[in-house]
Amino acid sequence: MIQRLKPYSLFLAVAIINLVLAFVEPESARLSATNAISFVGEILAVLPPVLVLMGLFDVWVPRQMVEYSIGPGSGLRGALLAMLLGTAAAGPLYAAFPVALSLQQKGARLANIAIFLGTWATIKIPMLLMESSFLGWRFSLVRLALTVPAILLSGILLERWVPAAAIPARSEGR
Repeated sequence: MIQRLKPYSLFLAVAIINLVLAFVEPESARLSATNAISFVGEILAVLPPVLVLMGLFDVWVPRQMVEYSIGPGSGLRGALLAMLLGTAAAGPLYAAFPVALSLQQKGARLANIAIFLGTWATIKIPMLLMESSFLGWRFSLVRLALTVPAILLSGILLERWVPAAAIPARSEGR
């Protein structure tokens, strides 16, 4: 029974903390529950379209194309393409993880997956435009000049330090 609950341990811990909080600080517990429900609603609004797009990606894009474009032999071209994919993306970062899993299953290089995720998180085009309108183009360009090498280096280091065997393969039926 405990083994079946293990995947839900974080959720259960938060639920128990909220129950205790309901007796100690009812207003904080209510605010916590409201925020949790709001977040779940946001996820339910974003994730289904992402999953549909992943299904289409899985059917329409052949594995050989992904392996050639951002796979192990893609080099700098693959890193730049991963960055381009990340900058053109829209949506919150948690929507990028199913896409990254799909890229992994299609044979993408680990460094390029990390570069894609890092780019999605930090240098999406709409975010750059908004940032520059508030903080100025100079700030945005300096941040971009510092962020791009950091993302590339992070991807390369991740691939060197994390063996491919350490990354769990998605099992069918889950």
